[in-house]
Amino acid sequence: MSVVTIGLDLAKTVFQVHGVDEAGVTVLRRKLARAEMMSFFTKQPPCIVGMEACSSAHHWARMLVEIGHTVRLIPPQYVKPYVKRNKTDAADAEAICEATTKPNMRFVPIKTKQQQSILALHRVRSMLVRQRTATINALRGLLGEYGLIAGKGVRQLATLSQRLSTADESTVPVEAREALRCLFRHIDALTEKLGEMEAGIVAWHKSSPESQRLASAPGVGPITATAIVAAVGDGTQFRSSRHFAAWLGLTPRIKASGGKERIGRITKGGDRYLRTLLIHGARAVVGTTFRKDVAPRPWLKDLLARRPTNVAATAVAHKTARSLWAMMTRKEVYRRPSAQLMAA
Repeated sequence: MSVVTIGLDLAKTVFQVHGVDEAGVTVLRRKLARAEMMSFFTKQPPCIVGMEACSSAHHWARMLVEIGHTVRLIPPQYVKPYVKRNKTDAADAEAICEATTKPNMRFVPIKTKQQQSILALHRVRSMLVRQRTATINALRGLLGEYGLIAGKGVRQLATLSQRLSTADESTVPVEAREALRCLFRHIDALTEKLGEMEAGIVAWHKSSPESQRLASAPGVGPITATAIVAAVGDGTQFRSSRHFAAWLGLTPRIKASGGKERIGRITKGGDRYLRTLLIHGARAVVGTTFRKDVAPRPWLKDLLARRPTNVAATAVAHKTARSLWAMMTRKEVYRRPSAQLMAA
């Protein structure tokens, strides 16, 4: 019998293959070296190849699609229930193969090289932000030991640098001064690299009609728009806007048993980076409610009167996510609600 479905457990050097025929009977079990991968699959007749959606999965998926195979990427958490007993490469490949054949399984779309390149810019930017924040915190802690403090925020670093320069040796010894100056230079270097990453993201945003369309929504700028386009594509893999919001982890966690249903906090599942960007944008939208020079949003004012600011920001992020899904699937710009709907 010919192989119909193959489960492929990916690794760096050694790959495990598990294949079944139309009846679901195992007909193939084999280990492959990295150099043998493409030659092996080139000899195989076109079939369905299932893989976990890991870092290298999109690369191998594109390679296998080019030689005629149908590739399905599965989230790792959906594969885990099918692993029997001990976790080995062979057991993982068998579990992937079984999960691939399930009719109700959810799959991850294969990303293009362009999508992955934009996501690489975002990942590097996020890493630089974390490194700069950690360095600033370390710098503030060390300066605080000598009584030099300033207000919160990156903009206050100039004040700290000036106070360090004006402090005499009796306040900050020479050895400590040199160490602190090293941190200041490191922060400047990180800021410069961060600017380069953001410039690359903005440049791609200006060349992408899809990203510019999403940026027309309130609370969505070039950073958020490019990240969503690169991570989600056209959004057609989601059946509705609620499924998209649930994938982002912005829907409430529901526990139901014995006819009783309890709605809790948001699930915080899915892509943490996208969820963070949407909530940051939502905080900016909520902040405009307290400004006199911005047209009020009656529904948002009513929400803030009933709920805390953070809860309102999460609700706005959920609302924005649903709007973005509609904009992606319908290929439309953001349409502001009419006065009647805003007052409702």
